[in-house]
Parts: sequence; structure tokens; C-alpha cells
Amino acid sequence: MQRILSTALPAHIGETVRLAGWVHRRRSLKSVAFLILRDAAGLAQVVVSEQAARARLEELPEETTVRVVGTVTANASAPGGVEVTSPVIEALGDPAEPPPFDLYRPDLNVSLPVLLDHAPVALRHPKLAAVHRVGAAAVAGFRTALEAMSFVEIHTPKIVGTATESGANVFELDYFGRPAYLAQSPQLYKQIMVGVFERVYEVGPVFRAEPSDTARHLASYTSLDAEMGFVDDHRDVVAACHATVGGMLTAIRDLAGPSLDLLGVTMPALPREPLVVHFSDVLEMIGAATGQDLSAEPDLAPAHERRLGEWALREHGSDFVFVEGYPTAHRAFYTHPDPARPGYSRAIDLIFRGLELVSGGQRLHRYGDYVRALTARGESDLSAYAGYLDAMRHGMPPHGGFAFGLERFLARLLDVPNIRQVTLFPRDLHRLSP
Repeated sequence: MQRILSTALPAHIGETVRLAGWVHRRRSLKSVAFLILRDAAGLAQVVVSEQAARARLEELPEETTVRVVGTVTANASAPGGVEVTSPVIEALGDPAEPPPFDLYRPDLNVSLPVLLDHAPVALRHPKLAAVHRVGAAAVAGFRTALEAMSFVEIHTPKIVGTATESGANVFELDYFGRPAYLAQSPQLYKQIMVGVFERVYEVGPVFRAEPSDTARHLASYTSLDAEMGFVDDHRDVVAACHATVGGMLTAIRDLAGPSLDLLGVTMPALPREPLVVHFSDVLEMIGAATGQDLSAEPDLAPAHERRLGEWALREHGSDFVFVEGYPTAHRAFYTHPDPARPGYSRAIDLIFRGLELVSGGQRLHRYGDYVRALTARGESDLSAYAGYLDAMRHGMPPHGGFAFGLERFLARLLDVPNIRQVTLFPRDLHRLSP
């Protein structure tokens, strides 16, 4: 007899089936006992009325793995409208040690440190597992949307020989007796690969040794990156990013609907066309509203992003707004300047519900421009960039791209205050286990 999952039970009423999973909860009444079985798909109610079987069930603590063979019977009050009767229950391992919290309760009302310390067990809770089902659906949508636009998936090195990107500290390691570093991003490699496939993307870990102990920073997170060639300008990148986010939201609805319902998620509003505002206009708008002179600000502060998010939703019915034209001096060396507005760039950010989610824009693509940009920033020895600059030397098209962190996207989508709540086994200033 082949095992079926709990969600398939309604299609087998009147049949004998085999289930397997964990003892989620046991409830004993005077003449009957109930086993709530949890598997990857959900919960199944098993009715245990025979005295010997009830005694056996008492010996199986919560989280013990079991196999159940029984008859599927209709019952409108049971999960899914069915239950399993006349069961034969077999333990598949030793009786489980009780976890430090009750996984059968609707919510785990314990502190975040306790959850993280006991993550191997805590993640079994249906709501915590649902978070990562949403994350899996988001990544599936990211891939599907980009492949529909002819992007090719790549996998770039996570150990690099030089620390060439600015803006974050790096983790140094011993690489067979010489220094190496964990990659801060696949940025330089994905630009190189535009010269091969024209359009590329990657899903993978990145590492940031920033000593930031906040609710929105991690030392390692999952980066969703894309880069595309033969762009006219950064607006082509905006269009691709907008389509990608739309594809991710569609996949989440299609693939993780039950998880969204369990978590009570309100899906964000994404307009048909991208909403785009210039950096200088954002500062002017916020300055007019607050009475502040923000004309010299080099970037948007978190408070500015929140105000912008409120404006986008109030005035345009959108939870997403792109900001273009950040000051060139405060962007990475590969950022393309805006020829029409000296001092400003063709960089973009996507603000999601008042928080920066995506960074990107058009990149430089001419070798001479890179030499000038790096020299202007005090880089006299360009040997660390040799492989990267070779791609530009040998002919690269105008190109651009974007990147964002999966965990930050999930935290905003699910409206949780701490990014660690949506991260599998987070790594930060204090945590290196489990």
C-alpha cells in the first residue's frame, strides 16, 4: 500500500490508506482517543477507539514518527472533512523527547531567542514552516519570471581572492595559506556573464561582515540577483525588476495559498506599470511636508523611505515605488552617471512598504570609464579588478541589473518586525548555531 499525504484523504473516502508523519497532538476522552498526525502537507485526524490501540497511543509522545493504516471516513468537523478510523498505528522510531514548547498550539508564544536556539524543532510548527513555503514560492516565481524573459541561471564563486566591492566589510579566511574572502555579492561575476549569455540571474548566499546588530541586518542572507545586456538605460532594468516582482507575487499566490491563509497575509498592491520617482523629487516632496531642507542629503534615510511608501500607497495605490537618480558620488564605482543630470546617476532602488528592497541600475560598460571611475575613487592599483576589467576591455554592451535579499522581502511581505523570524538558522553578530 502506497503512502498518501493528509491533503489527499478526501479523495479516498471509504478506502483503506496508509499515512506517515509526526504525532502532532494526542487527545484522550472517556471512550475514544484522537491522534492528530502532521505530515508535509498538513494535519489528519485519526480516531482511536480500540482499547489496546489507545494504550499504545499513550506510549507515543508528541513528535514521535509513526505510520498509520486505516479507513478514510467522512466527518465534517474533522480537518479537511475526513478522518481515519479503525487505525493500526506503528512507531517508526523511538519515542520522541518532548520539545520545549507545544507545537500543536496555534502560535508559539515564546521569545525569539528561544525559537532560534531550538530552530530544528521549532521550524516544524505549521506557521513557521508556512513562512518558508512562502519563501520557496517566491524563489520559484523569481526563476520563472526571469526565465520567461530569457535569463540564464548561473552559479558564481562564493570564495574570492580580493575584496573589491565597497559598502560592506568582508569575512577573511585562510585559503591554503593565503588570504581569501567570502563573497559580498555576485555583482562583478554577473556583469562578466552578460558578455556570455546577455541575461543572467542567480539565487545564492552572500556574506556581509557588517557589525550591525539590528532587526534588519544579517551576516549571511540569500541574494536574488539579475543582470541584463543591451539596455537603453536604467528604465529597462526597472521594467524587468517590476515584471520579476509581479511574477514572484503570482507564484506565491499560486503555490503557497494555504500558507498565506494560515499566516493571515495581506498581499501587496503592485500596479500594472512601475511607479518611478526621481531622488531629488522625493527629497523635495518630503522636505515640503516636514519643513526640512533635504537638498544636500546623499541618500534616503529609513524615515524618508517610510514616508515615500505611505505616499505611494495613498496617492497611487501601490506598495512598491522605484526611486531613480541617486547621487553618483554615493553609489558603487560601476554605477552609470546620468548624462542629462550631472551629479546624479542611473541607479535605482525599489521601496517596498516603506523599506528599501531592491538596489540596481545601469552599469558602466566601457573600459576607459571604469579606469577613470576607479582612479577617481583613489584606486591606483587596478590589478585586483583584472578579470572583471578584462570583460569590459573585450567588448561589453550597455547593461544593468538589480538585486535584493529574500529574507528582507519575506519580512516585509509577512509584516514581521525582525528579519530573523523569516530566516532559516540566521547568522549575525552573536549567532553561529544551530
